[in-house]
Amino acid sequence: MRTLLNIIWLVLSGFWLALGYIAAGIVCCVLIVTIPWGIASFRIAGYALWPFGRTVVDKPRVGIGATLGNVVWLLVAGIWLAIGHVITSIPLFISIIGIPLGWANLKLIPVSLMPLGKEIVRSDAVFPAYQRA
Repeated sequence: MRTLLNIIWLVLSGFWLALGYIAAGIVCCVLIVTIPWGIASFRIAGYALWPFGRTVVDKPRVGIGATLGNVVWLLVAGIWLAIGHVITSIPLFISIIGIPLGWANLKLIPVSLMPLGKEIVRSDAVFPAYQRA
């Protein structure tokens, strides 16, 4: 089921969202000082491309540097990527089959706004009940 949802997601919104994250990552890597944001953007691009079966968790012991970095990210690229998530979720909500995908799109907004201090992991690593038998 996750594979089917990921394929539908990829066609309807995942590809375009991943392109947005890749563009933000390239800009951040070109501006040498913002390379950590670029790396985070590339990580999220992979997650935005194929999200089902993975989840975002907070990293333990994140310092003030990540918080300050998230503020810079929010002003530079985060708000635009969050707007992209909202815009791509609207047509998904209009279609009946896209409603779960629209919700998944909205769930990506917090990580698009504050990516530093987050880690993307497999869902079955966080929720052992979902492990395959």
